[in-house]
Parts: sequence; structure tokens; C-alpha cells
Amino acid sequence: MNVESFREYCISKKGVTEELPFGPDTLVFKVMNKMFALSAIDNFSGFNAKCDPERAVELRGAYSAIRPGFHMNKKHWNTIDCDGSLPDSLIYELIDHSYELVIESLPKKVRTELAEMQD
Repeated sequence: MNVESFREYCISKKGVTEELPFGPDTLVFKVMNKMFALSAIDNFSGFNAKCDPERAVELRGAYSAIRPGFHMNKKHWNTIDCDGSLPDSLIYELIDHSYELVIESLPKKVRTELAEMQD
């Protein structure tokens, strides 16, 4: 996966915006103003994504390309290296999982607004 395909997949999800709140080098994806994924832009080697804490531990044990989130809460975030060792299907699943976790944490009113948005 490269930065273009990562970006296209993230931005295609309902309610997602992209921002550069940490400076021009870090691309951040938010759903309804809550961050679910981020990566370096110019030196893309992977990305950070939220993850259920129990699943995060399992994934880190099973794949060397998944490790505690760099510069993030290591209990809730993973860094996923896009070095070719992970199947694309797993990478997309991890992005989806992060997106869904953030949606679940949103207030009901905001979830309703998201559900009513056009695709």
C-alpha cells in the first residue's frame, strides 16, 4: 500500500475529513471530527490506527509489522507498517476497525448525523 491508496480508502468513508493539524508532514483522517488514522505524507511507510486493546495485543503478537502506536496511546493505537508483509485485506480491515471504533464512541446525536449523510 502507498500513501495515495491509503488516502483514497480513508477519504472514501462516510463523514471523513483530512487535515494537517500536526504540521505539513502528517496527514490525519477524522470521522465527525475524531481522529481514526494518520500517517506521514512524504515518507509513507505505514500508518497509525485505533484498535480494540485486546485485539491490539493479539495483532502485535501475530505480526511483526504491527506494533504499539508511535507517539500515540499504546493501549488504543497501533502502528501498521506497510512493508509488504501484511495482506492488503488485513490493512483495509484495520482501517475499517479503527473507523468503526471511533463511530461507536461518538455521541448518539453525532452518530445519527453521520447515518443521515449521503454517501
